[in-house]
Order: sequence, then structure tokens, then C-alpha cells
Amino acid sequence: MEYLLHILVISGIYIILTLSLNLIVGYTGLPSMGHAAFSCIGAYVSSLLALNFGISPWIGIVVGACAGAFLGIIIGYPSLRLKGDYLALTTFGLGVIVYSIAKNWVSLTRGPMGLPGIPQFSIFGYQLSEIWSYLILVGLFVAFTIFVIRRVVNSPFGRVLRSVREDEIASEALGKDTGKHKLLVFIIGAFFAAIAGSLYAHYITFIDPSSFTVMESITILLMVIFGGMGSIPGSILGAIILVVFPELLRFLGMPSSIAAQTRQMIYGLLLILLMIRRPQGLIGRYRFK
Repeated sequence: MEYLLHILVISGIYIILTLSLNLIVGYTGLPSMGHAAFSCIGAYVSSLLALNFGISPWIGIVVGACAGAFLGIIIGYPSLRLKGDYLALTTFGLGVIVYSIAKNWVSLTRGPMGLPGIPQFSIFGYQLSEIWSYLILVGLFVAFTIFVIRRVVNSPFGRVLRSVREDEIASEALGKDTGKHKLLVFIIGAFFAAIAGSLYAHYITFIDPSSFTVMESITILLMVIFGGMGSIPGSILGAIILVVFPELLRFLGMPSSIAAQTRQMIYGLLLILLMIRRPQGLIGRYRFK
């Protein structure tokens, strides 16, 4: 039972990551290849505040989310000028830079040794050490993320995002400040990705740079594409399927080293099949640009 609850907790964290990336890639059409960098910032900021200064994880998750949003500004500002493959390479480079900092700044992050003993969340003195209690916490954050993302995409702001995706020049001709909208969408996406990173850190109670590699960013992007571009239910479905499916390999008795490589091969095969047979994903609205 605990194993099932653990899978649900991890699925919830990935749902937040997928929803936040879908806002950038799916609804706005901005190719982002370094989304794990935002979750890395949220995880490390929240963890370091708790470990070094004894700050409550509740405050740490807010500070970490704000730090992720600030990183969103840094990557969002160049997006005012960059488009297509150039923006994808910029975000890819961001993921590599953040990963390298986490790995090599040993005096701060302990590098490959990671940060052990990260405190867990507590409510009125009750520590959320039981998996079922943490599942409720993650579920509340998932519900909050869905609520905010839905309000954003169904608002006039969201309609401008879709117009940027379809024809940015025409949107500018109608007097819309597309640069401001692209900057804000990166900030929102980075904010929620950092929340997911903080939730992961305080749940596992240990983080190291290997959890935030470029391959992790590609996995999140695959969840968006697999579930469906521009679809909130699609993001939820894509995250759940691609979290649960690799776990099935454990029951085949394969060694972990082989299972990891097999998972990447399956991910690549699924992506190829989707691009050929259903480019918009399972229940998506748009094709990946």
C-alpha cells in the first residue's frame, strides 16, 4: 500500500511540473528544454534554508518558488528576442548551467554527495512523515496548480498566449504586448516548477544534482507531448502514465541499470510513434512546434 501511495505522490509532483511546462510549451508555443532547472532551484533553495538556517519548509517553499520565478525572468527576458530553435537552445543551456552549478559548487550544495536529512513539512507540530499525509499535501498543491493554470488559460491573458502560439506577428498587429506575455508565462511556469522541486526535496529528504539533469527536462517535456499540448487533462494523464509505466519494469526482474536504459528507449519509441500517428498527443489540441 505504501508503494502505491509513493507512486501517487511522485505522480502528483510530476503533474505540477507537466502543467507548468504545458503553459509555456503547449498554450504559448515557446520551446523550453530546461524545465528541470526551475525545480532544481526550488528544491535547493528550500532545502538549504531548512538545513542551514532552520527555516520552516513552508517558508522555504515560498522563497524557493520566488527564486524559481526570478530564474524565469532571466530566461524569459531573452525570449522577447529569441524564437524557435534559438530559444530551445537557450533553455537547454540554462538546464546545463543550473545542473553544473549544483554539481560543482560543493561548498554550498555538497555537489554529487547531495543534501541529506532535509526536514519534512509539519502542521501544528504534526510532522507529515506518513506517506498518506504527504499525499494529501501534494494533492492540495496539485489542485491549486490546476485552479491557477485553468484561470490563466481561460482569461483574456490566456487568449493572448494562444494568439502568440498561432501567429505572434498578427497578435502584435492587434496591439498586444507579446513580449510581456511571454515573460509572464515563463515566470508563472517557473514558479510552479520550483514548488514541485521543493515538494520533492522535503518528501525524499535527500537531493543531489542527478535528479535535475537535462534528461529530466526532456522527460517532463515528453509527458506534455504524450498527454497532449494545450490540455490540462492531457498533462495530468501524460504525467501519470509516464510515472507509472516505468515502475512496471520493476516487476520484470530486470537489473536497475538495464531498466533505466530500457525506459529511455521506450520513451524515445513512444515519442517517435506519437509524432507519426498523433502529433497532438493523446487528448491535446496542438502539435509540437
